[in-house]
Amino acid sequence: MTSALPLPPPPPVAPRPRRRRGLVAVLIAVPLIATVAGGAIWFATNSGRPTPPAAGTVAFVEPLRVPELAPSRVEDGVRVFELEAQTGASALAPQGETPTLGYNGAHLGPTLVAERGERVRVDVSNGLADETTVHWHGMHLPAAMDGGPHTTIAAGESWQPEWTIDQPAASLWYHPHLHGRTREQVDAGLAGMFVVRDDEESALALPRTYGVDDVPLIVQDRSFNVDGSFAGGLGLQFDGVLGDTILVNGTITPYFEATTERVRLRLLNGSSARMYDFTFADGRDFDLIATDGGLLPSPVSSSSVPLSPGERAEIVVAVTPGESVVLRSEAPDPALHAGGAAFDVMELRAAASLTPSPEVPDRLADVPPPDASGAVVERTFVMSGHEINDREMAMDRVDFTATVDTSEVWTVRNENPLPHSFHVHDTQFRVLSVDGAAPPAHLAGFKDTIALEWNREYRLLVRFDDYADPTTPYMYHCHLLWHEDQGMMGQFLVVEPGQAPDLKRPEGDTDDRHDH
Repeated sequence: MTSALPLPPPPPVAPRPRRRRGLVAVLIAVPLIATVAGGAIWFATNSGRPTPPAAGTVAFVEPLRVPELAPSRVEDGVRVFELEAQTGASALAPQGETPTLGYNGAHLGPTLVAERGERVRVDVSNGLADETTVHWHGMHLPAAMDGGPHTTIAAGESWQPEWTIDQPAASLWYHPHLHGRTREQVDAGLAGMFVVRDDEESALALPRTYGVDDVPLIVQDRSFNVDGSFAGGLGLQFDGVLGDTILVNGTITPYFEATTERVRLRLLNGSSARMYDFTFADGRDFDLIATDGGLLPSPVSSSSVPLSPGERAEIVVAVTPGESVVLRSEAPDPALHAGGAAFDVMELRAAASLTPSPEVPDRLADVPPPDASGAVVERTFVMSGHEINDREMAMDRVDFTATVDTSEVWTVRNENPLPHSFHVHDTQFRVLSVDGAAPPAHLAGFKDTIALEWNREYRLLVRFDDYADPTTPYMYHCHLLWHEDQGMMGQFLVVEPGQAPDLKRPEGDTDDRHDH
């Protein structure tokens, strides 16, 4: 049996009773700021939060590692990939080798690429000493294939999810979703990208040579102990674990050598808690071409794009021969109360001679405006403490049931003056409004994850197409993974009209997240 990997511990918390909304005590490293809001007493810190080195102080000395493309084979018309969750050791930091987890290697995983309309199967084997799951974040697929906490893979066992790719071209990703232990497995290195392509996107004059002018960027923050092992974080934060070192595709202080006039960057916030606001150090504009669920109708000229944990964005940036420019994260929107300051992420270095690239097309995809007139149900979700609608996650409870091939309008609000986010499995929703106004450009396309600012109301159009299963649920949750692990998650079933729910709880599940 594979030896157990010492994973970074979760932040320490005092034992706590079941809570009611409106009274949550969160202990955080000094300095402490007491905020009274909506009957809740919150203790938060901004100035004491771990932050990477200040912008402009980093020397970029390591070539960016680009994840390998996952090989595949075709069996009886099905494209088959193989993934194995493994333990390993990785040369990440100068302190020494870091014990890590990875898929098909020591750290992170390969990039899976499939075409819309293809039937795919992923043969997943678990080489860890612990159980795990693999969730296909952003993918539209049957609940039994989704890889949520009800679909565990025991140590030494395997799982073969199979489904048809039936959604537009997009940058998706995969990671564990083990109830109560998602953060520790993701932070240890279990994550990778899944790129969906389609005929519409392939016909556009966009950069698409993988690793050359089409580059995935899995951005994560971590901290290291003196022996090189991952640290659990610097102090206790309401957000969870925050790191003081930025890794891109597992590379610290990375640079990427551009050989083309335009480069497509597929940005993924793969951190478990940190918010980013990606920009370039010289303030240059770029073309925002896609968000979580795929292409926007037209490119949006932008100078920054904010991403909360789990969110993705595709941008195309132009460079000139011989120049260097730094991809940076500015301090997050103050409305998020996420604190921190600007820091550098990666350097983009242009070769002395560049291969010409066509301009980004004026039109990208047919994305009709959202139409909520046919919605059959309205629901409200209030994020507070580590609860949604006053309840923590329970594996044996269905929070609601939706009917297949219908749409619903969800109103989502964060009641805390501290960061939350909201992610929904299976569906790519549309943002109808933000505090009654039209959503900004980076929220106007298909989304599966959004950041939630304090007391800002989001109205979402959520549709449940194709797949009904009265036994296996989909999840909705905060994608700050410490929050998810602490119970800020719910589950829903999608059923046929008139079909009764029949939730099946995994054998042996004891809901023991607080024991780890």
